[in-house]
Amino acid sequence: MSHSSLAAMHRATADRLGRRVALRTRRHGLYRDIRWESYRRRADGAAAALIAQGIGPGDRVGILAENGANWLTADIAVLSTGAADVPLHAPLAPRQVAYQLGHSGARACFVADQRQADKVIAVLDVLPALEWLIGFEPIAAPDRVRVTSWEALVHDGLRLGTDGLHDVLLRERSVQREDLATVIYTSGTTGDPRGVMLSHGNILSNAESVLAMGNAQPDDILLSWLPYSHIYARTVDHYLPALVGSVVCLAESVDTLTANLAETQPTWMTSVPRFYEKVWTAVAPLPPPERAARLRAIFGPRIRWLSSGGAPLPRHVAEGYHEAGLLLLQGYGLTESSPVISFNRIDRYKLETVGLPIPGVEVAIADDGEVLTRGPHVMLGYWNDPEATRAATEGGWLHTGDVGHLDAEGFLTITDRKKDLIITSGGKNIAPAMLEQLMVADPYIEQAVAYGDGRPFVTALIVPDLPRLREAARRLGRPEPGDAEFVTDEALVGFMADRVARGMEAVSQPERVRSFVLLGRPLRAEADELTATLKVRRRFLLEKYKAPLDALYHSPPGPHSGPES
Repeated sequence: MSHSSLAAMHRATADRLGRRVALRTRRHGLYRDIRWESYRRRADGAAAALIAQGIGPGDRVGILAENGANWLTADIAVLSTGAADVPLHAPLAPRQVAYQLGHSGARACFVADQRQADKVIAVLDVLPALEWLIGFEPIAAPDRVRVTSWEALVHDGLRLGTDGLHDVLLRERSVQREDLATVIYTSGTTGDPRGVMLSHGNILSNAESVLAMGNAQPDDILLSWLPYSHIYARTVDHYLPALVGSVVCLAESVDTLTANLAETQPTWMTSVPRFYEKVWTAVAPLPPPERAARLRAIFGPRIRWLSSGGAPLPRHVAEGYHEAGLLLLQGYGLTESSPVISFNRIDRYKLETVGLPIPGVEVAIADDGEVLTRGPHVMLGYWNDPEATRAATEGGWLHTGDVGHLDAEGFLTITDRKKDLIITSGGKNIAPAMLEQLMVADPYIEQAVAYGDGRPFVTALIVPDLPRLREAARRLGRPEPGDAEFVTDEALVGFMADRVARGMEAVSQPERVRSFVLLGRPLRAEADELTATLKVRRRFLLEKYKAPLDALYHSPPGPHSGPES
């Protein structure tokens, strides 16, 4: 059945499933089930109150909060009013909050708590359109904005009774697939981000196509932890389960994922490569039978498959899981494509690829290797930026900015970002993602970023697996790495150089990483080195560490640890 809007789709499932469990959340150590009828009733209460307070079709409403049942309910409520929500990443700084709320012209904003409210309060002077803050927990704010608690909002709407529900239904029925559903600001590497406009139809078509692939089932139990401020989790962990009617268990945080897996025992899970890599790094040294048993124990007895997206999945990780009896499949997409463009099927996959285009989606490769796509999943455009919209959709195709190729069976492989290609001073075109995957395949390397555009050879910024490197230091009789920014001990740097050199044997001499800077600490999301989905912000890091990387070209080729070496 084709639905007219995301809110109408959610209502149809709630009407059909009623007393069945929709969400499972953990609070104060205990899990609580939220049934479809309660989920929908609270969304209707919030929507009725929003309408009564003047939120109308086309208005924008921000959501600045961590994942939770209230986040999901607020989203459905906003969509039911005909307004569009503007999801903000929870770790954003006040300046970033100011830009996204101000640029989108948001009239209201849901906030998780006083900590998030204070970010908005700090920049109220530059938000003339913002009239209203709604706190999932009690908050206080200056008289300049109206303040309401989430529970009061829901209660006020429910008090309106059948009249309030009538207003919600009337508004909801006026919303069509071509109407704006959300404005999502993509994390830019430089400058301010762009607001991607996605319609109800964009996102619905994507969820419907993923469902048609057969990977998701009504009796599934999904463990969800990726931030709903990203379209990946929004579509795959929120709207797709609502479409199929499966149960969504909300993880507490990335730090509790392993415990939450044991508690919820899901049948499938979506994540980013970083999580799967960390698990693999922990079990890789074990003998194969013990490794397989440990992986199965971590993900639980009911797991059918695992989903990876948002960044390239190292091939050795996918193959390692597969050998252990766990199907780890990756897909590919962008915020601008709602997001899924291609995905591997449970019954038809190639682990080294990002799968086949999903139903209804076209993929082509431009003359310069760029991946192009068109179909109902492609965004309406960038908010208030017609020039960027025209550039991104030139010729009727969405230009992804990624480089890749299609094999004879139609499976897509992504080789790199178009703008991230390294062209050495000798004219050699090198895909850094390929080199980075070779490096992180080594258990002593946690993360790596290749560098060398316009340079005579390729270098890299390397984050070691510090616990393993400390073990190596003890074996070599060297001091263990401390809290310094860089690892400078010559023996340890040489040890890592040998490992890098072995990994580089898979590529030609001009492509090989010949020197590197060795960091002495993990990358941190709070330092803007990782995105909210733990993806490495490569351009930010290359700019941050440009001086020590450039210094490598003034020394003889070979391992270097940092400016001190």
